[in-house]
Amino acid sequence: MTESSSNNEAAGSDIIPASGRNGAKGWLGKIIKATLKWGLPLALTVMLVAYMFRKVDFAEMWDILRHGVDYWWILLAMLLSVFSHIIRAVRWRIQLRSLGVEVPLMALCCSIFGCYALNLVLPRAGEFWRCTYISSKTKAPFTKIFGSMFADRLSDSVCVLILIVLALFVATPAVNAFLVKYPVGQSLIDAVSSVWFWGVLAGGALLVWCVLRFGGSLKMVIRIKSWTAEIWKGFADVASMPGRWKFVALSAAIWTCYFVQLYVAFYAFPFTRALCAEPHLAFGLIPCLVAFVLSSIGMAVPSNGGLGPWNIAVMFGLALYGVSDVDGAAFSMLQWSGSTVMLIILGIYTMAYISLSSRHKH
Repeated sequence: MTESSSNNEAAGSDIIPASGRNGAKGWLGKIIKATLKWGLPLALTVMLVAYMFRKVDFAEMWDILRHGVDYWWILLAMLLSVFSHIIRAVRWRIQLRSLGVEVPLMALCCSIFGCYALNLVLPRAGEFWRCTYISSKTKAPFTKIFGSMFADRLSDSVCVLILIVLALFVATPAVNAFLVKYPVGQSLIDAVSSVWFWGVLAGGALLVWCVLRFGGSLKMVIRIKSWTAEIWKGFADVASMPGRWKFVALSAAIWTCYFVQLYVAFYAFPFTRALCAEPHLAFGLIPCLVAFVLSSIGMAVPSNGGLGPWNIAVMFGLALYGVSDVDGAAFSMLQWSGSTVMLIILGIYTMAYISLSSRHKH
């Protein structure tokens, strides 16, 4: 064997392990990405549920669920949840029509049903599935469908911000009492009252402005500007599309339906029903609004169907009005379970609809 051939073999032996290492790094990156995408929400769900039940006597909560609930109100809340999904489908059809995409209403309803049902298992995967389903059904570009869904979610974020401001306005006494009573609340009051807090906030805002103004070549800045441009485009599309006022009215109807669904559940338990009998609490509307806003914020936490953050947020909101942890846990778990059962039923219906539609088409 010549020296050159031996050198080539040595070089080849160096190349193969390098490619193997690159392949291993690629697989490792995919595993880490999948773990963060699917494993982290599951871990958060388990951790938050464990934290919730650590503060609760499970036997006492189970006794409340067995003997202290009027389940007819829970059933009514479950039925109301279906209307919110149908209204969302009608609202989405307005956006799609403005883009020149015509979809049967039942297909849109099933896309919403399947979206939320899939999110119970794989958080945030439902949004991609419903866009893929509508894109394949209409032969429209996926990017166009996904853009309309993005604007759909942005409008929901605006509704949540409006509700937060409304809750802070109408529930100021309860929020102030909580902040004074608990150490963490007093710490927040002290922080907001400090000159240093506002100085650091102003300095941070100035730093962000300087980075965005003078760091235009940085990848992070480019991504932030691109994301901001997409958000603005989403709002601009909604503001200029035909039927925009109907879109706004349907958005209000969706969130009203969500709120009424939670308020109806208040009548299922004696401790929340008592809040509905208090005139100074607007017959339970204010406590319900506080719990509703906090639960809407909790849904932003990636978890399986909101289990964990949604329940803790509702418990926290009810605690502001004297509801114990055990009672709050019983209320939140039953209300969440009722909504989940309805989503499972709607998910099964969606599977049957898609299967029958495919057979009819063939």
